[in-house]
Amino acid sequence: MNWLDDIKWDANGLVPAIAQEIGSNDVLMFAFMNREALAKTAELGEAVYFSRSRKRLWHKGEESGNVQKVHELRLDCDNDVVLLKVEQLGHAPHEPGIACHTGRHSCFFQQLKDGEWKAVDPVLKDPQSIYK
Repeated sequence: MNWLDDIKWDANGLVPAIAQEIGSNDVLMFAFMNREALAKTAELGEAVYFSRSRKRLWHKGEESGNVQKVHELRLDCDNDVVLLKVEQLGHAPHEPGIACHTGRHSCFFQQLKDGEWKAVDPVLKDPQSIYK
């Protein structure tokens, strides 16, 4: 049996995928993968997701250079969520990598404070300079 057959794909053939930074354990982002994206991720050792808005595979960093080098692939107890333990590349050496299209380290930069969502993490690089 193929290891991809063990995954419980949703009705659209997708599985949620969480990217977590190896070392810091920061949760960097959430995306979806289809069968082809997960197979390519395992083959390349770099994160490949499925973009629902673009309806195509999306190799993380293809435009920004902020590639995610995959160290481990894990599957949750229900076989319906994939965890990628990644090294976030593409920013300056010895500084946090950029995972978010807003130019931040993590997509989870907003915190609920006093009944409002507040951005609590800094922009590391202007998104206008990242995306052409």
